[in-house]
Amino acid sequence: MQLFFNNAGPSVAGDHYLIDPLQRIDLANIETLIAQKRYFVLHAPRQTGKTTCLLALMEHLNQQGHYQALYTNIETAQLTRDDIAQGSYTVAESIAAAAEYYLNNDQLTTWLATHYQPQRAHNLVNQLLSYWSRQSTKPTVLFLDEVDALMGDSLISLLRQIRAGYTQRPAAFPISIILCGVRDVRDYRIESKHKEIITGGSAFNIKADSLRLGNFSQAEVRALWEQHTTATGQTFAEAIYSELWEDTRGQPWLVNALGYELTHKMPPLSDPRVPITLEDYRTAREALIQSRATHLDQLHDKLKEPRVQGVIGAILSGHRQEDSVPVDDLQYVADLGLVTVRPGLQIANRIYQESIPRELTWTTQVMLPHEQTWYLTPQNRLDVPKLLTAFQQFFREQSDSWIERFDYKEAGPQLLLQAFLQRIINGGGRITREYGLGRKRTDLYIEWPLDAQVGFQGAVQRVVLELKLRYAALETTLETGLAQTAAYAEQCGAEAAHLLIFDRRPAISWDEKIWHHTAQQDQRPIGVWGL
Repeated sequence: MQLFFNNAGPSVAGDHYLIDPLQRIDLANIETLIAQKRYFVLHAPRQTGKTTCLLALMEHLNQQGHYQALYTNIETAQLTRDDIAQGSYTVAESIAAAAEYYLNNDQLTTWLATHYQPQRAHNLVNQLLSYWSRQSTKPTVLFLDEVDALMGDSLISLLRQIRAGYTQRPAAFPISIILCGVRDVRDYRIESKHKEIITGGSAFNIKADSLRLGNFSQAEVRALWEQHTTATGQTFAEAIYSELWEDTRGQPWLVNALGYELTHKMPPLSDPRVPITLEDYRTAREALIQSRATHLDQLHDKLKEPRVQGVIGAILSGHRQEDSVPVDDLQYVADLGLVTVRPGLQIANRIYQESIPRELTWTTQVMLPHEQTWYLTPQNRLDVPKLLTAFQQFFREQSDSWIERFDYKEAGPQLLLQAFLQRIINGGGRITREYGLGRKRTDLYIEWPLDAQVGFQGAVQRVVLELKLRYAALETTLETGLAQTAAYAEQCGAEAAHLLIFDRRPAISWDEKIWHHTAQQDQRPIGVWGL
């Protein structure tokens, strides 16, 4: 069977293009922690390749012959929440089933069938692990995946059962247990049925270390895609690789999903004799974003959480607020893979930068009444001044009601403009977004093909828009805004540039807020719009 880019579930050698999973983890450190009888955490954002790495690590340890290692996914126990007995049974059942599947060991299933008593099930996981370790001829190692999917008293009970057995290792309890999930155990905020908040760190204070599985490196991204060229002979334009890196920053699902989109979902390119161009890649990128695929949908669901809103809202508005955002919230959103905090706080990659504001304004885009044809000249060019004049009137009449619907009200003006533009541009153009946290700005780069028949292969209209919230005197805002707009236009090679200044001061009338003139900056005319 021909290998392909995997965009669903663990990657399998022989089926998928694959970066060696054991090269992606600190194997030497993990082996040392296990030899030292340590319990520790391995966490990573969803669809980073964690399960693939854990399965490879299990196979590696079992082939070495020093341990009996077992991987178990316990996500099915999520629904038990505060039912400790049912939660313990579900986890124990998952461990027994995994032992039967991966180790060909049905003794745990047999033991569970004969020892399960509902009235004593609160300690069932502890008892099962003790039995497994006592009957094994080798020290046992357990990987518990999706631990942080558990909730409430079921999670508290599991952590405490493991902690209770810790002193019995290795003779009567696993020599090492690795808790795996999206978050570090220290970030667990567990609400018991008595409304008591218990942190994971207190319930699992035997943790020796916390390891994080990162994204692919830039070299690994290229190596993965070159496996396709080696296998099929189909080539990728050299210019694609730098774009692929900036778009994904090595996020494994995105890297694989883009590869699959190009090589399997765009019919002309399914023929490996057809070389893949940069424009092919950009078409695939846009299709992936518009698909609202499961991976992106899962991340978008997190945008509703207050802890996430505080962090993402600061980035989208361009307003430096991180001093008011709890450090734990920053770390939580970073653990989800939505942002990076070094060298500075920013959305993790360009695809997330594009998809997040689209998702936040999806309903708004659908409901906005404006049609694209109204803003096109006879030469098929976007009439941007006409577009922005229409937006000024729309913003004056309806911004308060529309922004009130946004969860991210601080970034509401920028999001509303992006929804307005996205509805117009969706017919064939592209919008690229950049956020300047602390610089009170959002940059939008519009590309519009002038010939629909050849698309971006032909002449393209390029326009930049700089969005700023007014916090200081207008003269100060203009001085910095014009310089930033001119620099961005030069960087993009744009033929036209516009600076939009949102004035949110409640005491100012709309007649004072709405204005337009043209300024000069570095010999470049820049349209300046008050809103």
